Amino acid sequence: MARPDSLQGYLDALGARTPAPASGSGAAVAGAIGAALAELAARFSDDDEVAGRLVELRARLLSLGDEDSASYADFMRTKSDADRDRTIDVPLAIAETAAEVAALARRVAEGGNPRVGGDAESGYTLARATASVCARLIEINLRGAEDDPRLDRARAAAVG
Repeated sequence: MARPDSLQGYLDALGARTPAPASGSGAAVAGAIGAALAELAARFSDDDEVAGRLVELRARLLSLGDEDSASYADFMRTKSDADRDRTIDVPLAIAETAAEVAALARRVAEGGNPRVGGDAESGYTLARATASVCARLIEINLRGAEDDPRLDRARAAAVG
């Protein structure tokens, strides 16, 4: 049996028939992997400033992944407006954090060590996918409230 704090344990929980963790958490983890890949490329490019920022963003994404699971589980339990808002606010924070990861990964891919360009590009792609997934989740959770400014912010993060 996998430990619950292992990657296998997380994936088992993600695939289980439970409300959480789900898409937001999975997207956050994908974004954190993207940040780690871009961090690796930044380190091989001797860009300590970017590498340090990517460490912070990676930690933020993992924390937001946990928060997303909790917010969705809380909403499923309470159905309250406050908990519903968290199912929008947390994916928005994930999307905006992932957009910053993507921007830094692109910077490293374009100006860093070409031998690790594939790592930076992979980090960029994962971060963009994270932002896109979270923008869609926000769209779904807003249930057609097109005038909510959080939707515009999420879409902007997804486009980069």
